[in-house]
Amino acid sequence: MEDSSIGEAAYRRIRSDIVFGRLAPGQRLGLDRMREAYGASISTLRELLSRLASEDLVVAEGQRGFEVAPVSAADLREVAALRLLLETHALEQSFAAGELDWEGGVVSAHHKLAALERSLLAGEPADAALWKRYDWEFHHALIAACGSRTLLKAHAAAYDRYLRYQMVAVVFRGEVAADEHRKLLDAALARDAATAREVLRGHIDGCVAQVLDTGGLDAFAPGCSPARAGASPPQGAVPRRTSRRRASSASG
Repeated sequence: MEDSSIGEAAYRRIRSDIVFGRLAPGQRLGLDRMREAYGASISTLRELLSRLASEDLVVAEGQRGFEVAPVSAADLREVAALRLLLETHALEQSFAAGELDWEGGVVSAHHKLAALERSLLAGEPADAALWKRYDWEFHHALIAACGSRTLLKAHAAAYDRYLRYQMVAVVFRGEVAADEHRKLLDAALARDAATAREVLRGHIDGCVAQVLDTGGLDAFAPGCSPARAGASPPQGAVPRRTSRRRASSASG
């Protein structure tokens, strides 16, 4: 029987490759090639891909095997709405219950994110995975005091599905997003949940608009080959920054 640690490591790598677009939407997941790439047996890979299918990151095609879940404007809107629903509820609970240590965690997480955003805005090279990790850490810090592990787990799953769209669309909203993060920080320290809800809505809706307005999903439309769609961001690449005018209009 294969060591469970091998299977878990393979699961994390495959999941990361899907979320960060290294495995493109619609791409066939051949088990022989995956066995070579991830070092897990065929039977283990089938179990892992079924697990990822339950997370809506992989699609099981019966006798045809597995492929990376497709992307679409409709699904993006649904995923964004789910993230907004979960995150706004968690914000309210967290703002009400958070203590001084929670505030410190929020400030620390924002400090790291803001520093990396300044580098991106200055045109300096940066690691996309690190950028999005800091983004996740900040948003997670905001809701960390909500008191519900179930809510945090559901939010993490929705966030990753939303993140996949950000990565395959390859966009960065620049100063607009950085300003929204600053406003979320200020609202957290003021315990102003109403303002935080509105800022978060604009933050998420603006990203959805940006992805759709720039045609970020066009390469993955039906009829496009997954190989062409494989022009998704390479590991370590940072999404292109849109113009200030475009980003401002997208923030709606």
